Amino acid sequence: MAKVLYAASISLDGFMAGPGGDMSWLTPYLGPNPEVTELIPQIGSLLVGRRTFDGDDPHKGDEGEGKAFGGGWEGPQYVVTHRLPDQNLPDITFVDDFGSALHQAKEAAGDKYVNVLGASMGRQCLEAGELDEIFVCVVPLLLGDGVPFYPRSGTRKLERLSQTETGSGTNLWFRVD
Repeated sequence: MAKVLYAASISLDGFMAGPGGDMSWLTPYLGPNPEVTELIPQIGSLLVGRRTFDGDDPHKGDEGEGKAFGGGWEGPQYVVTHRLPDQNLPDITFVDDFGSALHQAKEAAGDKYVNVLGASMGRQCLEAGELDEIFVCVVPLLLGDGVPFYPRSGTRKLERLSQTETGSGTNLWFRVD
């Protein structure tokens, strides 16, 4: 059965995107990360918020622009939106209901991860009790403003599964209790 994983790179002060959704801050930190390299083949589907889907791309201007993980992953994506597009895109399903999108993403993932992209999707999965694990690469940068990784107050207990260092940051992997 699929596990739901919220994964992202974040600044040390907890932002996953800069003001206005700017992702250019992340580009210098996209270097090799062995833990991410090992994770990518374990992802069976993506659950994506519409703002993230339409948003800025840290791979802008290179061959990975517009592709999941800069082109390092291919597979089914489920985008939660109230603005369904007129056109179909390969491997992308637009769904107007969070619960239905999550269910479809889990089915598609099989025994792999559903990787959650976007702060709103991460929050909704956590609040629905559907989030199994959290993986963050904390980048040595203070953004000062932007889109917070978890845009809510409140306390949640996490169990640390691993902590590793890379040239671009510190990886932290947690199980959600």
